[in-house]
Amino acid sequence: MKFSRFLLLLYPLSVFAQCPDYASVINTPTFVTPEQSKFQHRKSQTLAKSQTAWHMVGDSIIQAGQTATIIAKFDYGAAIHKDLEDEYVDVYLAGTGLTDWKNLGRFKTDEDGRVSISQENLAIGEYRVRFVVEGDLSTVDGFISVVEQGRQAIVFDIDGTLTINDFEAYADYIGMKTARPYVDAIKVVRAYQEKGYQIIYLTARPAWDTKDSRQWFAKMGLPEWHYRSRLYAANSKIPAIQAHKTNYLNYLRHTVGLDIVRVYGNALTDIAAYADSGIAKNQTYIIGTYAGVKDTQAITSNYSEHYQTIVKDTPQSISCP
Repeated sequence: MKFSRFLLLLYPLSVFAQCPDYASVINTPTFVTPEQSKFQHRKSQTLAKSQTAWHMVGDSIIQAGQTATIIAKFDYGAAIHKDLEDEYVDVYLAGTGLTDWKNLGRFKTDEDGRVSISQENLAIGEYRVRFVVEGDLSTVDGFISVVEQGRQAIVFDIDGTLTINDFEAYADYIGMKTARPYVDAIKVVRAYQEKGYQIIYLTARPAWDTKDSRQWFAKMGLPEWHYRSRLYAANSKIPAIQAHKTNYLNYLRHTVGLDIVRVYGNALTDIAAYADSGIAKNQTYIIGTYAGVKDTQAITSNYSEHYQTIVKDTPQSISCP
């Protein structure tokens, strides 16, 4: 008997198992924008007027009872990424169990344009955190997921896994076109969402690509979270990518307590990271050049057959009562 099923026998469903509350985050209350105030520094005003806001927030996923820490970075310009330093930001929270936006306070960005906030005692559920720059009222959202031990999850790489190749992300970022997904890739993600699985996007994309990634999810009609990118892009060598993914998968499994039941990728780094973190090869699905390599499960051409033969008949997540 699997550990997660054993726990279900010990604890009532109302205490242990809950479906991911996607609706509370997607359908948040109407947000009332605060009044605009002046920037603390003239250079900030000049920056905001001359460049497009390109802020980003790293999502947080924790087990119930743990403290959620979420870090936002504020910068301007898709090319220059100039930090917004020493400026005030207002932070708000909405989501599970909340009937309105909750004001979490006023924070000042550091020399790297970052703001870090922590939240304790959040109930199991999904939350949207909204950051508002006081000087120009530009906003950026991030997400907190609070889960029970044993929450079932599906992990997806993005580039070359959901999209048809790695170039699609670059073309999307510079505005050439919208990244093209594999046939029925979006259908597969939505199916798992509807079956009550926690969706995890684990990518080697740099953190500054977060805005573009979330916009792509929205265009595809997918949940925008939980999204994990590489926090630092200075070292793009393969070992760094593999370590990034392995370390985060271990965090998800051993600290958060997720039951990762199936994973998707396209690269050798995906295969290695999934294996290193203890994911079964018979639940490791690889598309593209390395499909089926090292005893993984091959997805050929696109996701149509995979959806019909595997995903469609996958049972509802046991996390859902």
